Amino acid sequence: MSVGAEFLPEFDMEMASARRTLERIPEDKLAWKPHEKSMMLGRLAGHIAELPGLGITVMKEDLMDFGNRPAGEAPRKPLVAESQKHVLEMFDKNVAALRAAIASASDERLAGNWKLLIGERKLFDGTRMGALRRMVMNHIIHHRAQLGVYLRLNDVAVPSVYGPSADEGK
Repeated sequence: MSVGAEFLPEFDMEMASARRTLERIPEDKLAWKPHEKSMMLGRLAGHIAELPGLGITVMKEDLMDFGNRPAGEAPRKPLVAESQKHVLEMFDKNVAALRAAIASASDERLAGNWKLLIGERKLFDGTRMGALRRMVMNHIIHHRAQLGVYLRLNDVAVPSVYGPSADEGK
């Protein structure tokens, strides 16, 4: 079994859990944040939706450098959810494209090096598979849990992820 094929069942489960959490975002609270230093709920949901797109970059490129943009290129605009539908469409599109890229990747490609930089500063330097786990999937898991707290603080039922939640006994 290939490395990608071995990884995909876990990827599918984590993406399904992230989607269930995104399905709960309250559209009337997209500008809400629990603390001045926190992201707005709509930005947090947008970030979760855009993160699988980073995985597509991991699969296609050898590096991503936030510090070097081609001349004349506009600064990247972070995704902010405009609605549940908006964020779910972006998430689904990115997850499907990333899943296809992983499924078709050779073990050699997944073992290849990938870097995330801000100019000279290295944020990640390791295998593509390592980047998919740490910079994409674990990153989504982290923010999905953060979104669960936002939901709880807004009296929105938190979905079951690894077992029953306080709101869902299944």
